[in-house]
Amino acid sequence: MARVKGGMNAKKKHNRVLKLAKGYRGARSKQYRIAKQSVMRALASSYAGRKQKKRQFRTLWIARINAAARLNGLSYSKFMHGLNLAGVDMNRKMLAEMAVNDAEGFKTLAELAKSKIA
Repeated sequence: MARVKGGMNAKKKHNRVLKLAKGYRGARSKQYRIAKQSVMRALASSYAGRKQKKRQFRTLWIARINAAARLNGLSYSKFMHGLNLAGVDMNRKMLAEMAVNDAEGFKTLAELAKSKIA
């Protein structure tokens, strides 16, 4: 049986990594060994970043709701507790959207929350 060398497969593997490393600075985009390390780290970071994005949006929504609730004389926790007692099931994303774009609607929710707390 004839000997088969792995040159084609190795070249293909190297090119795949180097293509992912395109745009990196210096040796990171030119040399396979360094590019492979950079790409592995970048892929790990991008995976973690997709998880962190969800957390960061939630904190942004909470900050916006808190600011709007304080304009209406409530803290964030009291506002959310009041809505919970009133049976209003709205997620934080929608509440934050209302706080930014629909101040009147948010004010009615704040009044409802106040009435349920008192």
